[in-house]
Amino acid sequence: MFQEYDVIVVGAGHAGCEAAAASANLGSKTLLITMNMQNMAQMSCNPAMGGIAKGQIVREIDALGGYSGIVSDLSMIQFRMLNKSKGPAMWSPRTQNDRMLFSHTWRTLLEKTPNLDFYQDSVVGLLKEGNLIRGVKTARGHSINARSVVLTNGTFLNGIIHIGEKQSKGGRIAESSSYGITEQLVEWGFESSRLKTGTPPRIDGRSIDYSKMQEQKGDGEVTGFSFLYTQKPENQRSCWITYTNPEVHEILKSGFSESPMFQGRIKGTGPRYCPSIEDKINRFAERERHQLFVEPEGFETVEVYLNGFSSSLSEEVQYKALKKIAGLENCKMFRPGYAIEYDYFPPMQLKSSLETKLMENLFFAGQINGTTGYEEAACQGIVAGINAHQKINRQEAFVLKRNEAYIGVLIDDLINKGTDEPYRMFTSRAEYRTLLRQDNADIRLTEKSFRTGLASEERMSAVIKKKNEIRKIIEILDSVKLEPAEINNYLEMNSSALTAEKVKVSQLLLRPQVSLKDLMDSVPGVRMRLSDFSAEALQQAEIQTKYQVYIQKEEDMVKKLSMLEEQKIPSSFNYEKVASLSNEARQKFQKIKPLTLGQASRISGVNPSDVQILMVYMGC
Repeated sequence: MFQEYDVIVVGAGHAGCEAAAASANLGSKTLLITMNMQNMAQMSCNPAMGGIAKGQIVREIDALGGYSGIVSDLSMIQFRMLNKSKGPAMWSPRTQNDRMLFSHTWRTLLEKTPNLDFYQDSVVGLLKEGNLIRGVKTARGHSINARSVVLTNGTFLNGIIHIGEKQSKGGRIAESSSYGITEQLVEWGFESSRLKTGTPPRIDGRSIDYSKMQEQKGDGEVTGFSFLYTQKPENQRSCWITYTNPEVHEILKSGFSESPMFQGRIKGTGPRYCPSIEDKINRFAERERHQLFVEPEGFETVEVYLNGFSSSLSEEVQYKALKKIAGLENCKMFRPGYAIEYDYFPPMQLKSSLETKLMENLFFAGQINGTTGYEEAACQGIVAGINAHQKINRQEAFVLKRNEAYIGVLIDDLINKGTDEPYRMFTSRAEYRTLLRQDNADIRLTEKSFRTGLASEERMSAVIKKKNEIRKIIEILDSVKLEPAEINNYLEMNSSALTAEKVKVSQLLLRPQVSLKDLMDSVPGVRMRLSDFSAEALQQAEIQTKYQVYIQKEEDMVKKLSMLEEQKIPSSFNYEKVASLSNEARQKFQKIKPLTLGQASRISGVNPSDVQILMVYMGC
C-alpha cells in the first residue's frame, strides 16, 4: 500500500506543515501523517500570527520559502505593526486571522505541493535498524518505511485535558491523545518530561456588548508578512479591549479549591509569559484588574476568543466570572477554557540541525522540543524539513547562526540551554536584534535558502532587485545636498535645528525628527529624485542610513566573536583530560558535545573561564 518515502512527517500542525512543505519542495518524496486531515495547521489557541519577536520569525520563514507568511496574509482579518513608536529593530508585524480560512489555505497550498502525499492515521511507534531510523508504525497496523522521520506531535503525546476536577485524555478538545511514541523513545534512552499549556473560553459574539469596550482597529497601511505579493483584505475586523475587576477575581478564587493547578493534579510546568487567569490573580494579587483582548475568530463566524483569560477552573466558575466583566454581562459561552498537559523531550538531546543525537535521521520540531506558539513551532518545522532532506542526500546541514536569524537564536537557545518551561521568543533573547529586523529578513536569508534549493528564483530575483534599489537610494541620499531655503521651513515645522549651509539628505536623516517620507512630501527636490523607487526599498535605505552606527557596532561584534564560532571541537574530544574545567562545565560538555567554542560558550552553567581553559588546551 505504501512506497518507501524519503521523509515522513508525523503531525500536521504548524511545525509539521512547514516541515512537509520544505522537504517536498526540495525534492524529497514526503508523507505527511495526521490524525485528522480536517484540522491541518489548526489554530488551537488564539487566531493570530506574529507579534513581538514572533512577527520577525514569520517573516524569516517566508524569506526562506516557507508558507506561514503567505497563509497568514491570505487569511488575515486585521493587520497591525506593533512597537512603531520604537526603533525599527522592535517593529513586529501581527495579523488577526480567520481560523477556518487559515487551516483551509494551508491545506490547499500543501495539496498543490509536488512530492507530497497525505495519510490519516495515528503513529504509535517508530522503526529502526541499530541507531538509524527506518520509518513509522501506525495505529491501524501499517509499517511505512522512510529514510528519515520528523516528529511534530504538538500537545498530543499522552495529552491530558483539565477543566476543574474533570480530566479527559486528549491532544486538543474533542481530539484523541497519541500513545506509544514517548514510551518507545524513553526505552531507547531519550529523556522526556511534562509541560502544560492552556486556552481561554470561546464566546458567542452576538451576546457581547461592545459599547462597553475599547475598540482596537487595524493599521491603515497593511503590509502583511510575505515578501511576495499577496492579496490583502479590503476591510478589517476590529478587536476590543476590556478588563477584569475585583469581583471577577473573587469569583475565580472561589474555584481554587477545585483547581487542577493549585491542587497538584497538573504536574507539568506552564508558560511563564502566558499564564492562566487564575495564575495571574494569584501571583499578582495587588492588581485590581487584568487586560483582556476580545478577538474575532473570522469574517463570517460569531465565535470570539478571549485572549488573556486562559483557565483550567471549572466551567461553572469560568462562566460566572465572565458575566462580571464589562461587556460580557449577558455573554454565552461556546466552550470553556482548559489546560492541557503533554510530553516533551528536553531539546539538549538535539543537534543544531534538529536531528536527535541518539537516533540518526530522526528530527524533532515544535512543542515536542518544549516551545510554545505557532511561530516558534513553524520555524523549527521548516529547519527540520530542510535538514531531513539534506541529511539523506548527504548535504551540509542547514543551520542559522544567532547573528543571522531569530530562528537561529531560538534553536541555539534550545539545544544549548534547554528549557524546563514552554519557551517563547522575545526580542531581548537576541543580542543582534538591530541586525535581525523584520524588514530585512529577505536580505538576510533568501540567498542562503536559494543556495539550498528551497527559496524560488522569483524570491531571489526580488531580493537582488531590492538590494540594487537600496544601493542606488543610499547613493542619492549621500550625494544630494539641500539648500537652507529648501529645508528650513520643514525643519522648523518639525522642531529641528535650522541649517545655515547646504546639507546632505543622509545627514538630515540622522536627526530623530526627520523621516524620509516626510522629506519627500515636503521637499520637491527629494521627491523628484526618489519617486521611482519602491516604498520597501526606501524604508530599507532610510533605516540603514539612520541606524548605520548601531548596525556597524553589531556587525563588528559579530566579527569579533566569529573566531569562537569557527574553532571546531572534535566530536571525540575527551573532556576528562582537561582537569581545570569545573565539574558542571565538564558534565555539560559531555552531554551536549558542542561543535564549536562558540556553542560551548553559550551552554547554561558554563563560565567564561571554562571556555578560556578549552581554548588554551586546544592551542587557540
